[in-house]
Amino acid sequence: MIRSLLISALVATALADSCSTACFECLAKNGFDFYVARVWESIGDLDRTGIQNIKNAKAAGWQFVDGYIFPCHKAGCASPEAQIEATVNNLHSDGVKFGMLWLDIEIQDWPANHATNQNFITRMGNQLTKMGVNWGVYSIVGINWSGVSHRPLWWANYNGHKDFSNFVPFGGWSKPSIHQYAGDVNGACGVNMDLNWSILLI
Repeated sequence: MIRSLLISALVATALADSCSTACFECLAKNGFDFYVARVWESIGDLDRTGIQNIKNAKAAGWQFVDGYIFPCHKAGCASPEAQIEATVNNLHSDGVKFGMLWLDIEIQDWPANHATNQNFITRMGNQLTKMGVNWGVYSIVGINWSGVSHRPLWWANYNGHKDFSNFVPFGGWSKPSIHQYAGDVNGACGVNMDLNWSILLI
């Protein structure tokens, strides 16, 4: 079944604010049924708003809800393992139900050394696996590296197409699982959102 996906902020304006249970009920009436919330920020701390939004989505009856981790990869940040542990342990202790976690890898503020970055990503993924969490990748450092191509890919290309056309294989992936086709859209129910499409339910 083809489903519309509502994905929260990959930029600060998209669902950066709280979306109440009523808000998610409104979104469901407008055809959305899959939500991914930021649960860890690049400043190196939990995203409490995103975590509460997951609870609100679940309270509104949403079955398909994931989270994404925007890791901190600057001097003074916790280790990749520690960031994963803090995120997962908090979600579990807070009773937050989620399907999987996505690693949001955006290289603008990362070191220039690809080997260092790839090691960081690998360590995060290994820790998620160790903790029994299903996970995928939003982006990747170094398109010639296929170290995490065994995990689902969330592909961002703002071409406006609700399909996987125009996807050019990279990083070992032959196809994505989710296509983010538009960003920062003033959408239904007064919610600013990124729009995504998939034929898979993850």
